[in-house]
Amino acid sequence: MESKTARFTVLMDPRKKQAFEKLCAAQDITPSQVVRQLIREYLEKHDVSYLDDPKSD
Repeated sequence: MESKTARFTVLMDPRKKQAFEKLCAAQDITPSQVVRQLIREYLEKHDVSYLDDPKSD
């Protein structure tokens, strides 16, 4: 599990944002949780590791 967090800003159409937030609320999940999961899946799909310690390279 990650020990620190960083902010990630995404610009999008306000109507799309509202629909996304409404869907997330209906599924009892936060938009941040959905975005984090999508990013994890995308990295996995492309065989990119993010768990390695960058200091060990």
